[in-house]
Amino acid sequence: MGADHNGVHEISDRFVDELVALDPIAGTYLGIPGGDDQLTDYSPEGHQARADLARRSLAAVRAAEPADESERVAQAVFTERIGLDVELHEAGADMAALNVIASPVQELRQVFDLMPTDTPEHWRTIARRLTAMPEAVRGLRAGLLTAAGDGNVAAARQVRKVAEQCDTWSGRGGESFFAAMVSRAEGVDDALRRDLDRAAATAAGAYAELADFLRADLLPKAPAKDAVGAERYRLWSRYFTGARLDLREAYEWGWQEFSGIEAEMKQVADRIKSGATLAEAAAALDADPRYRVHGQDEFRDWMQQLSDQALQDLRGTHFDIPDPLMRLECRIAPPGGGVGAYYTGPTDDFARPGRMWWSVPADKTDFPTWREVSTVYHEGVPGHHLQVATSVHESHRLNKFQRLACFVSGHGEGWALYAERLMRELGYLSDDGNLLGMLNDQLFRAARVVVDIGMHLELEIPAGTGFHEGERWTPELGLEFMLDRTITDAAHVRDEIDRYLGWPGQAPSYKLGERLWRAARDDARRRHGADFDVKDFHTKALRLGAMGLDTLREQLAEL
Repeated sequence: MGADHNGVHEISDRFVDELVALDPIAGTYLGIPGGDDQLTDYSPEGHQARADLARRSLAAVRAAEPADESERVAQAVFTERIGLDVELHEAGADMAALNVIASPVQELRQVFDLMPTDTPEHWRTIARRLTAMPEAVRGLRAGLLTAAGDGNVAAARQVRKVAEQCDTWSGRGGESFFAAMVSRAEGVDDALRRDLDRAAATAAGAYAELADFLRADLLPKAPAKDAVGAERYRLWSRYFTGARLDLREAYEWGWQEFSGIEAEMKQVADRIKSGATLAEAAAALDADPRYRVHGQDEFRDWMQQLSDQALQDLRGTHFDIPDPLMRLECRIAPPGGGVGAYYTGPTDDFARPGRMWWSVPADKTDFPTWREVSTVYHEGVPGHHLQVATSVHESHRLNKFQRLACFVSGHGEGWALYAERLMRELGYLSDDGNLLGMLNDQLFRAARVVVDIGMHLELEIPAGTGFHEGERWTPELGLEFMLDRTITDAAHVRDEIDRYLGWPGQAPSYKLGERLWRAARDDARRRHGADFDVKDFHTKALRLGAMGLDTLREQLAEL
């Protein structure tokens, strides 16, 4: 990366090292050892320390003279991303963060999913981290109360729903997540077993207290209204997309995209069952034994097999896939969180591989695979795994921030959605059942653009849409629209509405990011004509690493 201690790459590397010292949970996620027995300080002082680091590093990167083209790009990426971190801190949004999917409450629980459990020493590390939970929760409570005192508090819906998650993880009404986790420890002596049980009970107690705090202390301060309004929404939209969007144009485009996909789905549904509505075609597929697997183990094995096959098929034909990327683990996520699939990246040395997690209701045993084929491609290959792990593999080109600590939803989710469509282009979704599942995922992401922007900005529903025309969006209308106009599982839809309302601007980033990826490929094809090589385009694009969409647009224009 060069020897200049004050070069862009060096400053970026140093930022990551200093960040994980202040944020041990991030260290575990990034696979950087050293703080795996500690938890992140979410108190006002902890947030201030991380903000100070961001400001210092941002000033240093801005002042640095890029040594080459790679540093010029790295400078643009760092200043855009960390600049937004500073803006969010100054708006009080970091300390107030509380939602059903990605806030400190989930991070404190989910970090244990990524910790190794192969040796007694691994379990001792887990026990020490579990024992640190009460202090971490006290800091989190202090931060949330301080933010609330400044007028920054999540909506009541988020507070209530997160309290329910805390109930589940603390073991109210059943075994706690932490007790279930330590019960799987093998090869530990009696003393360590007792330490683990005590530590698990300590962590579970902290989560029970957190649930009580959310209901008793934070809920009375929480606004009933879910919509965050245009000003706060624009800030979050920039964070999740890395672009300054015309939100009205994006809303109108979302409607156009939704209508086009819906029309094609009706054609596919008619082929599946003549004259069938989307819901009737879905019911026919759900009842078809060709599209069902039984039991969570069988479902995990199914997605592992599909993922492995995609890796084998795409390597050397449509993508350059290095050896370390050929390992992708598929797992069922622990219960208690939201429903759906997600991906966690590999460590820098690939000792911990990329992993695809599927969070399913604990009592669910039957799985209709037609709905999920494209999701495996989205989370795995050629989606998130290929994208994220390629960045990690590019250690000779990208600094530590670019490889490990930079993820922009519009870039990453946009690519993963682009990857679903790409697999259709390559002939992997020719079966009408699997195709309907893929199109429903696309329809769902288009609906997200409409519903997310519509609910938070309380926009009017336009004429010609066939849905409450002329009314303004509310959460109730958002739920009705997703239930009536998509064929997504109802439990998933209800989780999704809560997610949109607590994570403004994130849901539209999938489709808006895919829109840019597709446009960039079309532009490159026009520029190169007969010489255009899509494999070369994909390889060069993925090797750029993560970045905001405005920065990405500039970089892809040069490919």
